[in-house]
Amino acid sequence: MTSAAGRDADEERREVSDAVGVAVLAACAGWSLVTATVHDGRPEGVLLAVLAVAAGYAAGRICGVLLPVAAPAAAALTGLALTVTLPRLAPGPELSALLGHAGATAAMLTLSAGAACCAAWATEVPLPRLALRLLAVTVTITAAVVGSTTAVVTCCAVLLCSLAAGHVRHRGPALAVLALSATLVTGLTWALAAKALPAGLTRSLTELLTPRRVGLWRDALGLLRRDPGVGVGPGRFGEHSPTAALSTLSDGKPHSAALQMAAEQGAVGVLLLAAGFCWVLLALWRARRSTPVVLTAGATLTALATLAAVGNALSFTTVSVGAGLLAGLTTARPLAGAPPLPGSPVRPDRELRGRDRPAV
Repeated sequence: MTSAAGRDADEERREVSDAVGVAVLAACAGWSLVTATVHDGRPEGVLLAVLAVAAGYAAGRICGVLLPVAAPAAAALTGLALTVTLPRLAPGPELSALLGHAGATAAMLTLSAGAACCAAWATEVPLPRLALRLLAVTVTITAAVVGSTTAVVTCCAVLLCSLAAGHVRHRGPALAVLALSATLVTGLTWALAAKALPAGLTRSLTELLTPRRVGLWRDALGLLRRDPGVGVGPGRFGEHSPTAALSTLSDGKPHSAALQMAAEQGAVGVLLLAAGFCWVLLALWRARRSTPVVLTAGATLTALATLAAVGNALSFTTVSVGAGLLAGLTTARPLAGAPPLPGSPVRPDRELRGRDRPAV
């Protein structure tokens, strides 16, 4: 009786996390329409991103139930194929490191490596697990071949985190560390934009990130200060940014997801973006999949959040779909009466009290 009550409570908590996700995505879409109405903005980009994440997440939840190992493996191969055959992913002028297409390429390769590692942890058969880990290594090598240093770093980070995840007993503290990591990187970009860092560190980071990108960030922060409530309106950053106006190759974006939301949708937009990331971590915390699968996905999405904090990765629909797909694949749960998914606790009642129970 107690075991059944515990399972019911777990199901209720997972349903709550699903409801939170729906509410957050709906709020992101609704707020973009509000700010667009106030300043005659163009919310299509935000609405497309929200739709892409939702569609990817729904597809991942379905495929994760039907093909828990094959689906993430296929996603990894698809991401790798897209990177090789369509290195630019979409038309546009930006090609420099972390800006534009280079950032999207790094994001796609990072998601591919993470999906391959998740698929490896989802199978108990040694040979397929080895093959899937070799696929993740192949993705990392591909990143080096295409000249994306950023992708090499993020893919290696995902691989190391995935291997370490096999030795972690409690997912809660580990997910908290991932959330803190993303927060620190985002905070660093804000501090650099606000000129709040020591002069030597500011100079070094500006040389690494390029003065133009730092200038875009400072313009975005200035626009937030001008109108902290609703920003200047979705899609209107390029019209108000002096740095963007100086470049004939500008795409009208500040190349930082948080700063773009701040400039175009105000403080509420930033909070909604943070809420979206926190919701994904909450869903992973409550997921029925094993801790290594969950933490691998969490590390991958944190690496993506880092890229989005200093680049333009989330402006590409393929990246948004991929992020939603990975989150859906790793939070999928079996249908009523179905056997546990591969990579899930064999005996949920016992395991959820130990290693795989979300740590509070």
